[in-house]
Amino acid sequence: MNDRLLVLVRHGQSEWNLKNLFTGWKDPDITAQGVEEAMRAGRLLKEKGFAFDVAFTSELTRAQRTLSLMLDELGQAGIPVTKNIALNERDYGDLSGLNKDEARKKWGDEQVHIWRRSYDVAPPGGESLKDTLARTLPYYVQEILPCVLRGERTLITAHGNSLRALIMVLEKLSPEAILKREVGTGVPIIYRLRADATMESKMDLAG
Repeated sequence: MNDRLLVLVRHGQSEWNLKNLFTGWKDPDITAQGVEEAMRAGRLLKEKGFAFDVAFTSELTRAQRTLSLMLDELGQAGIPVTKNIALNERDYGDLSGLNKDEARKKWGDEQVHIWRRSYDVAPPGGESLKDTLARTLPYYVQEILPCVLRGERTLITAHGNSLRALIMVLEKLSPEAILKREVGTGVPIIYRLRADATMESKMDLAG
């Protein structure tokens, strides 16, 4: 039987998550808690009997390190891993590196809320969620989805907004619905797809 397994995991807590900073394409590492979240995700998947043939991640350290720790826990450190900028977090532009409270003082609560929670309004010098979708989805369709449909059990470790792009398509969510969707750090989301690439089932492995 062709399993068509796709598992999405947001990286473990990063140093800038902890400091409440806009991160985007900046490249902080994960915290001690983030390490534990990554290892726990790997253990949970192993306990449930999951194994993988291929993995994909972004060009950012926090996602790569999370994936490496997970694969170590799974005993699968040798599987092919592809890193691509298409899976990077949304670029927050001029907000990158700023404390979220400081940004609200500078631009106002309402403007920062619009940048964070609107679908197609980008912060200065950065990307909207719509922009992030525009680079993430073609990569998924061209490079990742064919692996899944061939029956290669596929793991993606990436970021809140790049994963939202995939979730939006897999779960057929509207722009409004995807903006309300939180993606927890280190929580595997397990999808099984039909032969036509639509979602057959979904399970969160919160642990």
